[in-house]
Amino acid sequence: MKSFVLISAFTGALIQHTVAAPTPTQIEAGLDGRGVAGGFLGVVGTAISNLSNLGPSGTGTANYNSALSYLKTITPTATPTSPQQALVALSSIYEASPTPNNLYAAIGEYIAAGLTTTNLTTALSALEASPSGPNSETNSNSKNPSPPIYPKANSTDAPYDLPEARLRAAIHTPFTFQYGKAGAPQPVILVPGTGNTGYLTFRGSYIPLLTGSALGEPVWLNIPGYLLNDAQTNAEYVAYAINYISAISAHRQVAVFGWSQGNIDTQWAFKYWPSTRSKVTDHVAFSPDYHGTVLANFLALGEPQPPSVLQQEYTSTFISTLRRGGGDSAYVPTTTVYSGFLDEVVEPQQGSGASAFLGDARGVGVTNNEVQTICAGQPAGGFFTHEGVLYNALGYALAVDALSHAGPGQASRLDLASVCASYLTPGLDLNDFLLTEDSIAIAGVAILVYPGKVVAEPAIKSYAVSS
Repeated sequence: MKSFVLISAFTGALIQHTVAAPTPTQIEAGLDGRGVAGGFLGVVGTAISNLSNLGPSGTGTANYNSALSYLKTITPTATPTSPQQALVALSSIYEASPTPNNLYAAIGEYIAAGLTTTNLTTALSALEASPSGPNSETNSNSKNPSPPIYPKANSTDAPYDLPEARLRAAIHTPFTFQYGKAGAPQPVILVPGTGNTGYLTFRGSYIPLLTGSALGEPVWLNIPGYLLNDAQTNAEYVAYAINYISAISAHRQVAVFGWSQGNIDTQWAFKYWPSTRSKVTDHVAFSPDYHGTVLANFLALGEPQPPSVLQQEYTSTFISTLRRGGGDSAYVPTTTVYSGFLDEVVEPQQGSGASAFLGDARGVGVTNNEVQTICAGQPAGGFFTHEGVLYNALGYALAVDALSHAGPGQASRLDLASVCASYLTPGLDLNDFLLTEDSIAIAGVAILVYPGKVVAEPAIKSYAVSS
């Protein structure tokens, strides 16, 4: 498995040579402001150094417990006052020496730099409380689809292991949702990433961007277990939601926007619940990992992991099964948006070899969009993390284009001079930037406290064994 240290060294060099990235002087100032320039100094230095030193121990959960303990001692030592300052602070974390060599050291740096709206204590409190409101996993969706979509919407669909009530309860439909009435925008289902809910993933991006717009009406999935359970089970929620939202929205087609694991769960749903395909006009995939990631162990600290983390390893049985039999090509018009510089969670993520890259063997229409290639040397083509693609201006423009035309989003239809000139999607602000960065901190804490860590990935479901 590729070393994150080597990848970080590579991306550090890229930061220095990318036109749209902060200058070395800005980065140095950012490091000084965090108290880590010239080495680990300042209040947070010891804790971050200890986090960076965590590694394989073979003791079960010792490193996870240590990571929790160290993270509890870290509080913000800076407060960005603009998106540009936040970008400088974020990029400086990956330019620093030493570079964070595991997710929890990176999270410690994020918290110390004021790049999140939460610290470990508040994140733990949120995870331990029963999710409620827009983050609820027990939503009331009283409308019944006609005809019924459970136990199967189509005879070719895989069987559900979960009861319908549980599948339906994970769908959050805002009180403003119009259920496909005449003149209403198209429904857009938002699918979260690993360690997150739909609300926590998209509250700083596509929930505010879509709410009240003419483009699409957002609903989102708050899947129990923060998407850390078996990805095959997570995919059941996606398959059901597509059929359900379409059915209760006057049988209109929906769009699906996913982040990270949410995209491979969606692809699994398309593959094994064929009824979903005709219900979807577009899948817009932000930072997808259709081929898994060679950095899966960046989250592990040498200890057992949540099932879905193991399933996202580059050579996992889940990924191999997903890609087999044409699963490496799109089932519906698909627009992928990803960062080759720097996705700190998914690698490789560059060019046609990117994990995000999806084929088009069925001719449904696919565009694969590496932001640094399309907006080379411009702000929208600069430094973007795994989560940062959610606020990338090119990603939004492609999503709008996809919803506005048949087929996937096309960069050739965009005014790239204008689109690429913005780092942050117009309409978003510093608080949205920080809420989006929260997703990584929340994911890390969710992994640390997840109770069902395993040493081997779950067995492939019988319906997929021979696919």
